[in-house]
Amino acid sequence: MSESFLIRGARLAGGDATDMLVIDGTIAEVGTGLSARGTTVVDADGLIALPGLVDLHTHLREPGFEASETILTGSRAAAAGGFTTVFAMPNTSPVADTAGVVEQELALGEAAGYVHVQPIGAVTIGQKGERLAELGAMAASRARVRVFSDDGFCVFDPLIMRRALEYVKSFDGVVAQHAQYPRLTEGAQMNEGTVSAELGLTGWPAVAEESIIARDVLLAEHVGSRLHVCHLSTAGSVDIIRWAKKRGVNVTAEVTPHHLLLSEELVRGYDARFKVNPPLRRDEDVRAVREGLADGTIDIVATDHAPHPAEAKTCEWAAAANGMVGLESALRVVQQAVVDTGLLDWDDVARVLSTAPARIGRLADAGTPLEAGRPASFMLYDPRPVRTFTDADLRGRSVNSPYLDRELPGEVRWTFFRGTPTVADGDLLERPGARA
Repeated sequence: MSESFLIRGARLAGGDATDMLVIDGTIAEVGTGLSARGTTVVDADGLIALPGLVDLHTHLREPGFEASETILTGSRAAAAGGFTTVFAMPNTSPVADTAGVVEQELALGEAAGYVHVQPIGAVTIGQKGERLAELGAMAASRARVRVFSDDGFCVFDPLIMRRALEYVKSFDGVVAQHAQYPRLTEGAQMNEGTVSAELGLTGWPAVAEESIIARDVLLAEHVGSRLHVCHLSTAGSVDIIRWAKKRGVNVTAEVTPHHLLLSEELVRGYDARFKVNPPLRRDEDVRAVREGLADGTIDIVATDHAPHPAEAKTCEWAAAANGMVGLESALRVVQQAVVDTGLLDWDDVARVLSTAPARIGRLADAGTPLEAGRPASFMLYDPRPVRTFTDADLRGRSVNSPYLDRELPGEVRWTFFRGTPTVADGDLLERPGARA
């Protein structure tokens, strides 16, 4: 029998202080003045209780790139950030384009025990954009894949994209597109604009993203299928998604924490921690994606956690890899960018970082409300402290965070995964449930 917990005085999604009783992995009761014999009492006075965070866009690198991250180390990073579910992108080696690979990833996540690792299947074989992968077999596998993406690469052929959208309709799947017109970004090093011209770096135009999104929302409308847009980053992309939703297209979109907070001005220092795909954009784009998230045009925040070994980032800008780690910092960045600025409240945060991503990924037991009878996957967060983010905050294998030495608000105090603590009193546990 698992340990029982009485959470005392937590503010559910930032509301009134409430108690929660957790027994055998389930929220048994929610109310005030609760008591129960034999339970471990957690004093949550001043802490915000949120459903366990759900990341629809995580790179765990295993199999094949374990020097950057493994499913175990990435799961630990996720738990430290308050996540209880992560969707693992398929750009591994071998690529996650068969039932065998996605089932292996699922099993490794289960063995780690920190979070639910939900594999994402590749759209095309080897992510080469030429032939559809085994979408039906992955959907019917033990992993029950419902999200498919060639992330890192755009599904550029419109006929392949159409066929993928048609195929996933049969099992209520979704195609998650990496929107990047390949020819328009050849050799691109940063956002195209005044700063790229001043620095003499090849620019990455906004239209390379926007043109693919425009094409794909029309394809999704034509087919009557679900489309999800990964890491949207420009004001024009927000406008296209807003137009498509008004038109009735079944499209959802995500924004990353770094595109909510950071801008292209940071590239002036040639620090490769700020090199990412899509690139950091103009201040105007940062404002637009914040507003798009606030008004519901953008559905969710997803980390695009992309770990790399040190040598891939401690080199000249042109040779550096794209990507940033983001699991441990995501909620703190969201607080700074859109909560402390008054654009979202904590109930909105629960929606964009938990409920909506679980819904898009069709996971019924993730992102559920904090009420009796629901799985006890939740986190307790203290929004009050402000401190410098350091490499001590990073619990994965790589340290390529853009937030090092930056002040961020908040702290994850507890994370519970199916009733078992993975973070306790602010400390990541060496094994889920194992406290000194």
